[in-house]
Amino acid sequence: MLKYYAQLERYEGNKALFDMIKMSMVSTIANEPLHIHAEGLRGTGKTTIMRKTQDILPPIVRVKDCIYNCDPAKPHCPVHRGMSAADIADIGIEAIPMPFVEISHSAKVGTVAGSIDLAKLTDTRKPEAGLLPGLIPQAHRGILFVDEINRLADTAPEITDILLDLMGTKPGVVQIEEAGLPVVSVKVNVSVWAASNPDEDPGPVEEIRRQLSDRFDMVCYMGRPTSIDVLARMLKENFHTTKLEPEREQMNLAAIMKKHEEYTETLLRWAEIYRESDLPDFVRNYIARLYVKHNLESIRAIEAMQQGAVLYSIINERDQASINDVTRILPLILQHRMDADSLIRVINDDSKGGSMFSTGGKKAGGKDETAEDAEFFKKEARPLKDLKRKDLINTEKSIDFNRD
Repeated sequence: MLKYYAQLERYEGNKALFDMIKMSMVSTIANEPLHIHAEGLRGTGKTTIMRKTQDILPPIVRVKDCIYNCDPAKPHCPVHRGMSAADIADIGIEAIPMPFVEISHSAKVGTVAGSIDLAKLTDTRKPEAGLLPGLIPQAHRGILFVDEINRLADTAPEITDILLDLMGTKPGVVQIEEAGLPVVSVKVNVSVWAASNPDEDPGPVEEIRRQLSDRFDMVCYMGRPTSIDVLARMLKENFHTTKLEPEREQMNLAAIMKKHEEYTETLLRWAEIYRESDLPDFVRNYIARLYVKHNLESIRAIEAMQQGAVLYSIINERDQASINDVTRILPLILQHRMDADSLIRVINDDSKGGSMFSTGGKKAGGKDETAEDAEFFKKEARPLKDLKRKDLINTEKSIDFNRD
């Protein structure tokens, strides 16, 4: 019995992944991609968690039968681009599940980007040359998932190059090229999600294709469950006697579906808030100061800090992003972009003092952040000399992320 999203076990080692996924879903619904990558040992459930988000993704409305998922208000594909509202109304609209498209390791360039539409070409009544969009154009306004992306980066450089182009800008662009036909460029607004085990061949993505690694806004390391109670519960859920209880699944299904509806409604509410949210100027200035002071290499990193700080404050029901929201997401944004010593120096940057930069941001319940943040920084301070290389990929596991 496959688990639903609401049944997935939450524990200390995967809290950061759940938060990162929520931030990307909210941003994607708001039409701004957030590319994320989950690293971790095999069998820890990172891929399962990412795939099961399909249970709670909201539907999108598109031009009827448009394989490119054209937004009726802003049609972008070669067929509907430039059409008036009246023309679109004549064609009609429809609601479909938000795309969640997976690229397999056996995929070809034509499958991923697009190729000649053989159905049109071999139509005996009216044969014509035409293009068939690949998996990436079909993922527009949704999620594009790549499992074991370190292997893909090693064995499929052509597909990796397509991903680099796609993730280079927001929204991305994919080119469909076939001999004898004009090149077609299509805008694709998609969040790329990936999973990998850096301890297996061919190794971490940043060592195989550093340019691709930098394209990911956030990366987290998926830790193992360490609670005996959690592990015992997981074992019971996966035992054959539990799986063979049809009445149990029937009893729980209504509650699970209700929980999924609540998740979806929350994501939509957060996306509406995100569309209207901005980052306070002093927080933006703080991010810029980090870039200059610590010689950060990537502009993408500070763009991810800006986007992530607002998203993180929203999913934690705070009324405004603060510098402490930036600090909490720094490991997700910088661990794949710099060494351990430099990361700790950025996290412990002395210019984030509470009194100077306090925003007065409060959670929905009215609780002030000041005491919470003071305790957070007190707990997390670590001497630089005590940090080992292995700690770099585990840094975000110790951060005080909130549970679902």
